[in-house]
Amino acid sequence: MTTDENAQNAYAGESQANRKYSVFAEKADADGYPNVAKLYRAASQAEAVHAKRLLFILGQVGSTEENLKKSVEGENYEFTTMYPEFVQQAKEERKNEAAIVFTHAMKAEEVHANLYLQALESVRTGKDLEAEGIYLCPVCGNIEIGSAPEKCPICGVPQRMFRAIE
Repeated sequence: MTTDENAQNAYAGESQANRKYSVFAEKADADGYPNVAKLYRAASQAEAVHAKRLLFILGQVGSTEENLKKSVEGENYEFTTMYPEFVQQAKEERKNEAAIVFTHAMKAEEVHANLYLQALESVRTGKDLEAEGIYLCPVCGNIEIGSAPEKCPICGVPQRMFRAIE
């Protein structure tokens, strides 16, 4: 394999480890092991450092406009092609929980694509995205700009569960 292929594989592994260790930290906290949770959080952040450095050596970080264009493409693929196929397969296999998770992600990815398009239009005019607040649904990943809705339009989580993003 080439160095670029190795870097791509390393990036995938480091990114997955970052998320996995973050979730493991939450579980350790919930199970009453605060120092194990801290260890996992430290490891999660270390993996994020590795992933970030790999993105740069892979030449995957461009201008904000270029990054937004790539982000729109990625999100469009996920909600138009990838997740619909995943939902169909899960339904055929009667894996209802997976079908729900995939459906939530698919709908959230469409929202993300549209928000990236709004941001891209702003950036093209030399302006930042107009947003008094940005809120994240912790269940489905929906993002709302302005204020959190009374309930998530994708998964129904109440407004109090949304997290303000700084």
